[in-house]
Amino acid sequence: MRTLVVSILIGVIVVAVAYSLLNSESAAIPGGPDQRLVWRSFNEGLEQSSKLNKMVLVDVYTDWCGWCKKMDKETYADDGVVAILTEKFVIVKLDAESSKKLRYDGGDYTEQEFARAIGVDGYPTTLFFQPDGQPITRVPGYMEPRVFASVLQYIGEEHYKTISYEDFLLKQSNH
Repeated sequence: MRTLVVSILIGVIVVAVAYSLLNSESAAIPGGPDQRLVWRSFNEGLEQSSKLNKMVLVDVYTDWCGWCKKMDKETYADDGVVAILTEKFVIVKLDAESSKKLRYDGGDYTEQEFARAIGVDGYPTTLFFQPDGQPITRVPGYMEPRVFASVLQYIGEEHYKTISYEDFLLKQSNH
């Protein structure tokens, strides 16, 4: 039974990788295609967020991830998303397969080790941190611009402190 599960898992991974390779235009470019956004390294982002009292958004990606490229090309290029990110967040790109070093909460990690330690198990995953570096949440998967903008608004305006995301969406739809 365990062999069957492992075989199925390997098959799913092979199909996902093949799909990503076939549907990608080029390797993911750290920083993404939209030059209006200033992407930072993890430690630079935490430092800036503390100085500016803005939350941190960390885009966790891999070079082979087709959905990561789609998010760069469509979601992070959307005018509404760019406006919210610029106003409310310091933004960071983190390559989940990189051996680049970072420091967090008194520990030294590679980007790969950090992604794993914080619970990232799929790509893209978006992490959110308070200006003091404390984690808020992680959101796995691709998000189209409209959905992503609502998540950014929910977190950026600190609604997460008082109501659930579902209640936030209900409240928004009633206005």
